[in-house]
Amino acid sequence: MIQANNITKSFGSFTALRGVDLSIQEGEFVSIIGASGAGKTTLLQIIGTLDKPDSGEVIINGTNVFSLSDDELAHFRNKQIGFVFQFHQLLPEFTALENVMIPALIAHRSKEEAEAEARKLLSFMNISERADHKPSEMSGGEKQRVAVARALINKPSVLLADEPTGSLDSKNKKDLHNLFCQLQKEFGQTIVTVTHDMEMAAGSDRIINMQDGKIIKN
Repeated sequence: MIQANNITKSFGSFTALRGVDLSIQEGEFVSIIGASGAGKTTLLQIIGTLDKPDSGEVIINGTNVFSLSDDELAHFRNKQIGFVFQFHQLLPEFTALENVMIPALIAHRSKEEAEAEARKLLSFMNISERADHKPSEMSGGEKQRVAVARALINKPSVLLADEPTGSLDSKNKKDLHNLFCQLQKEFGQTIVTVTHDMEMAAGSDRIINMQDGKIIKN
């Protein structure tokens, strides 16, 4: 599913990644842990094609993603990768339903199809009643569920989550972890999360520990 080979990345004089190799299987739920500055988020952003490595390659579903043109890469990202961020990154002027629909509309799906799929996902997330509410009218847990629905609308090959429980209280952390487990069990969703939440990490299939830009336990 995902193969990262000899990934290096520096920011000025700071080396964030030092020849990282990583393999993730289809349907696997993986947590990447480590201290701040270990390179976790940088690695996730490169796997998600939001940033490019200085050297090395990332292969997702047989595609060497950094061999694609910028337009091809943007299309690949939209169709194959779903993102969930710590602070939701919902657009405040749009409702929950509209936020979820956006990636589908970018993929040139019809408005009717996008809305039907978005409503189905919001129902799966148990927040159908929030469809017409804007982010300012929702709780943190509700906003994160909307963000997950948005990430899933194009049926991506992989769901990437960067500190998804970081802004949630203990109940919503547990609920989100249970949701990820449900997505994996019911849909075979491949999930890669960067987290400081050891309870979430412990509930994943595999924990990858990073230190000083390297994987020290895989």
